[in-house]
Amino acid sequence: MKKIFLIVIVFLSITTQAQKSSEYNQDKGIALQGFDPVAYFESAKAIEGTKEFSVTHNGVIYLFSSEKNKSLFLNNPVQYEPQFGGYCAYGMSNGYKAPIQPEAFTIVNNKLYLNYSLKVKEMWLKEQSTRIEKANKNWEEVKKS
Repeated sequence: MKKIFLIVIVFLSITTQAQKSSEYNQDKGIALQGFDPVAYFESAKAIEGTKEFSVTHNGVIYLFSSEKNKSLFLNNPVQYEPQFGGYCAYGMSNGYKAPIQPEAFTIVNNKLYLNYSLKVKEMWLKEQSTRIEKANKNWEEVKKS
């Protein structure tokens, strides 16, 4: 009986972690294609991080370009995490997960939004507030898939 209970616990743990990790746009467990989430806020540009300055948060690895940025993230990860798990905000406003181009980003109300491409970012900017509202509504359901 103890073995069965243990197997069920392990299975539920693995299933929960798999569901949680699907909420994040990642490549080989690395968020933001290896770009530094803090740099978007501090430098207003996309800067690649390095494995030397890495952190695992919610089962996802984030890379940073400096120890300072790593520390800022650790002090307040919610501040720096991309919206919609790092998926394209424009795509999310249409109800689906889409990959991103790390350089196609905006910061709105101190939140990081990423887009599929610079061209999509242009469309996103034209309807930004409406798109954010739609994406926020869609995210709760879409993140589960």
